[in-house]
Amino acid sequence: MVFALLLALSALTLIWFASLALQDVSIVDVFWGLGFVLISAAAIWRHGPPDKRGALIFAIITLWAVRLALHLFLRWRRLGHEDRRYAAMRRKAGPRFAILSLFTVFWLQAVILWVVSLPLQAAFAAAPSHSGSLDFAGAAIAVAGFLIEAIADNQLTRFGLDPQNQGRVLDTGLWAWSRHPNYFGDTAMWWGVFLLCVSASHAWWTVIGPIVMTYFLLNVSGVPMLERKMADRRPEYAEYIRRTSSFVPWPPKR
Repeated sequence: MVFALLLALSALTLIWFASLALQDVSIVDVFWGLGFVLISAAAIWRHGPPDKRGALIFAIITLWAVRLALHLFLRWRRLGHEDRRYAAMRRKAGPRFAILSLFTVFWLQAVILWVVSLPLQAAFAAAPSHSGSLDFAGAAIAVAGFLIEAIADNQLTRFGLDPQNQGRVLDTGLWAWSRHPNYFGDTAMWWGVFLLCVSASHAWWTVIGPIVMTYFLLNVSGVPMLERKMADRRPEYAEYIRRTSSFVPWPPKR
């Protein structure tokens, strides 16, 4: 597991160098999901070919990571500039931002990446074992979460590309049932993957991985940050908050 941490730190340091050349930190978001594929592939390389369960875990993580990376890359290209979060950090830090970003963005994400990937690391290091009900539950939850996240992102992208929706709030499709269906789907995917992983490793302590992911999405970089931004920029967002579930999809209030 120390090897995985060093790998994450090394990879994010390389991405940091790329961000210096581009003068744009947003590239770190594109790499985020692919980092889990890198750590998983490294674990497979160290411990040998996975069994059927391991192959399924790797396939789910890879499919999720590639879709997310492509989605974020295309969004980055459409924006044509650095994400507002990082641009604000750059303005506040001034000339110190280049070195500060290494610690506060890239290495911080490397550590989070390592913690969240603990179930994966334990699963790929475990000896092969028979599948059980936990595997089927985990696979179903992971696939459902992946589909919810992908559909929600697609609905949001299509909504944003329509000039007639400028200044409006997306409140149809999955977004009528949850203000953050993409984050809910992402969270569900990680809990499903955890069930698959713990079925292989029996390392229940690795539950810290999905707990950390859920905490950050609900309390740090996900829901609260977006809620503040939308409340400031969309006058009708207050009414949207009143009738729509914050996270878990639920029929809207009337």
